[in-house]
Amino acid sequence: MLKILFSPSEGKRGGGVKTKTPLLGADSARDEILNTYNKIVNSQDEDSIKKLFGMKKFSDCAPYIVDIFHSELMCAIERYRGVAYDYLDYDALNDDAQKYIKKNTLIFSNLYGPIYAGDTIANYKVKQGNNIGDIAPDKFYKERFSYQLDLLLSQDEILDLRAGYYDKFYKPTKPYTTLKFLKGGKVVSHWAKAYRGLVLKAVAQNNIQSIEEFISLEIKNLTVHEIQTVKNKTEIVYNILK
Repeated sequence: MLKILFSPSEGKRGGGVKTKTPLLGADSARDEILNTYNKIVNSQDEDSIKKLFGMKKFSDCAPYIVDIFHSELMCAIERYRGVAYDYLDYDALNDDAQKYIKKNTLIFSNLYGPIYAGDTIANYKVKQGNNIGDIAPDKFYKERFSYQLDLLLSQDEILDLRAGYYDKFYKPTKPYTTLKFLKGGKVVSHWAKAYRGLVLKAVAQNNIQSIEEFISLEIKNLTVHEIQTVKNKTEIVYNILK
């Protein structure tokens, strides 16, 4: 089976329901970081909250000042809003494609760590790269989940669609595949998010089960330029046609 690794987004959709689903792995492994986050957010310390959220105005923080243990929850794939998620357009996918994403996509949250796309999470805010109190999320989750993820993914092929920053949370020890996008011979950076969203959309719509099937998949406005393998990492380089 193919498993897809995906990045979160700093943008979020509010609301949700109270129904909680178990998160990937042991909830107890997250206790320290979640409790620290919740304490800061509900501390009424405006400077600490603004620093954690990466915001200049305290009034902008209001949507995220909640008790994450008693707030409305939503599937991660529906909670996140940003370029990649806009181009994925999850809400417009049919039921089979949505189920595929929830089951086969792992998102690396700056608060919750590695979770399935179908796992339910609160509306939270952590600016990428920020510590939560004295805890660095990337180091915290790399130490606690790398071995578990290796076991979880041991029988699967891996398509890594994450931004490079999230290598800090987990780097596969087995063979895996990543993507690079070229426009006019130059590497696309910001808009790579959009194409990662489009790739995940195409993978889900076509029920892709392996890297071999993925390489054969025709994706609108993309054509394979070259495929490079170094050690356990295979990189597929795409040309953007338009």
